[in-house]
Amino acid sequence: MSVKIRLQRHGKKGKPFFHIVVADSRARRDGRFIEKLGTYNPITNPATIELNVDSAVQWLNNGAQPTDTARAILSYKGALYKKHLQGGVAKGAFDQAEAEKRFNTWLETKESKVQGKVDGLATAKSDAKKAALEAEVKVNEARIAAAAQADADAKAALEAANAPAEEVATEGEAAAETEENTEA
Repeated sequence: MSVKIRLQRHGKKGKPFFHIVVADSRARRDGRFIEKLGTYNPITNPATIELNVDSAVQWLNNGAQPTDTARAILSYKGALYKKHLQGGVAKGAFDQAEAEKRFNTWLETKESKVQGKVDGLATAKSDAKKAALEAEVKVNEARIAAAAQADADAKAALEAANAPAEEVATEGEAAAETEENTEA
């Protein structure tokens, strides 16, 4: 029986969610499995991966073959590196304590890189929000200024329309007075 470490798809259409499982290679993709090792959610940024590393290493040592995507996930979480370190312990290159120390330092650096990406995404998102808010404030200020200018133009036009009527009325009165003076 050939055993594979592979992904089992769950989730709605367009929103995939995967279980990382150990299954017989003859079983259907979403069918029977031997053991569930973890989950993988590619929708989040960065992708959320929960994996039982020790169990994955145990299955790798027993001869389970990961698929390409599962191999990438196992490498990302350090299961393949831990298997490599255990091979060094078996050969006598270093002891188990040194292997654990190396794995923990690798894990810390990996977590800091992931946290750096998360922080970078958060700052980029907040910067985008600030830029959008500033752009909206500028648009609102321009709209208010345009409305004020339109009111001022309307007021000036109204005053201009009222002023000639008064002047015409004053001129008419002056002409009527001149006519009365000439008649008298």
